[in-house]
Amino acid sequence: MNQEELKTMIAQLLREMTPGKEPMVKASEYRPTTQEQERDTKTGTDSAPMLEDISKIDLRKLYLVESPSDEQGYRHLREKTPARLGMGRSGPRYKTLTQLRFRADHAAAQDSVFMEIGPEFARDNGLIFTRTLCESRDQYLTRPDLGRGFDQENGEIIATKLPKKPEIQLVIGDGLSSAAILANAMDCAKAIIQGLKAAGKTVGPILYVKNARVGAGDAVGDLTGCRVVCILVGERPGLVSAESMSAYITYAPHRGIPESKRTVVSNIHRQGTPAVEAGAHIAELLLKILSVGASGVDLAGGGVH
Repeated sequence: MNQEELKTMIAQLLREMTPGKEPMVKASEYRPTTQEQERDTKTGTDSAPMLEDISKIDLRKLYLVESPSDEQGYRHLREKTPARLGMGRSGPRYKTLTQLRFRADHAAAQDSVFMEIGPEFARDNGLIFTRTLCESRDQYLTRPDLGRGFDQENGEIIATKLPKKPEIQLVIGDGLSSAAILANAMDCAKAIIQGLKAAGKTVGPILYVKNARVGAGDAVGDLTGCRVVCILVGERPGLVSAESMSAYITYAPHRGIPESKRTVVSNIHRQGTPAVEAGAHIAELLLKILSVGASGVDLAGGGVH
């Protein structure tokens, strides 16, 4: 059987499978798309239904095991974790939906790391915009040390536009997940400010830092002399959420302070601790840290005396 006979046979099979449609066979004569086909493509009116966005499926409810011995019992346990359990298999392989969801979540994590937040985010939310020593996102990922400091220009912005020696200085940094900041930061910050105001505490302007590491808050402490710095920063995204944010609170922040001196509130996202709820909790923590005069391991020990 030569190539032409093979193409003819395949075309005949396709005609039988899709009656009324002229099949397109690889390496066959080109036929331009008709206006009707082009219109159907643009409007989504093709006979094939639109596919569901698999990234919207709740992993806690996704259960693909066939013929389970106790499906209801397993589903009850499954609702307590977004881990990839009960995904089933097709022979020795993952099911197609499982593999596609894995790739979608991995793509979302990559996008979150490399996406950049421009100055308009600070402008639209009334924040003071600054940037660390990192000149690009690639440099930020390969030089963590540069994400902890500022050049002279940005240092002067911080020193002149923020109040001197405030009790609390709030900072927002994109960190390793810009998506986390866009999804959570402002709701969390507003809840923090509301909680502090209810206790009679005032909070000055909020600083936004592009390409920020947690240590950028320590540099802010040196430049402002604040008693406590609280930096909201995007965390390294995973395959469960690309929008997880954490709050790092440091009493008497300064460059070189040990990591053990920080108090952390993590997993702030819609599937973890919601931003507003986290903000209320952070406000309580800030008040406690101010009263005790310590954070991190020192806070657990009762603070300084």
